[in-house]
Amino acid sequence: MESISLAEQLKAAERGAAAPYVDYPATPWWYAPAVGAWAAAMIGTFTWWRENAVLFVGSLVVLIAAELLFVTWMKRRHGALPMPGKGTPPAEISALWRGYALALPMTVLLVAAVWWLGGVPAAAGAAFVLVTAGLALYERRYAAAAARTRDRLR
Repeated sequence: MESISLAEQLKAAERGAAAPYVDYPATPWWYAPAVGAWAAAMIGTFTWWRENAVLFVGSLVVLIAAELLFVTWMKRRHGALPMPGKGTPPAEISALWRGYALALPMTVLLVAAVWWLGGVPAAAGAAFVLVTAGLALYERRYAAAAARTRDRLR
């Protein structure tokens, strides 16, 4: 019988713990623009806030239902992949999540400033650009962090 060293056992345990964070299907090309469009539409809905309560509430209901369907689809597609802020990811992923947590409120503040200075249409456009670009960048960085994790745990 072959004996496995303690270091090999620890590395195998770490590989198992990291698996949900680094073994996942590739995100479709349309993911970032779809989320950016959803964010823009959510902000654009406020065009009707004071004009037409039925259109405002109806739009919100449709957008929230679309979000729930999308999140359900993503959970089924990715399986047990933890969402940012959940679980204990490998160091490479953890650092990326901290950056995401810092970028999110900055993005919200920037869109709010555009809304204040330029109105709802400008804010919707800013949200589309910032969310789409931000998610595309996050996805690229996540893939690189997952690859570094896999390399480290070989």
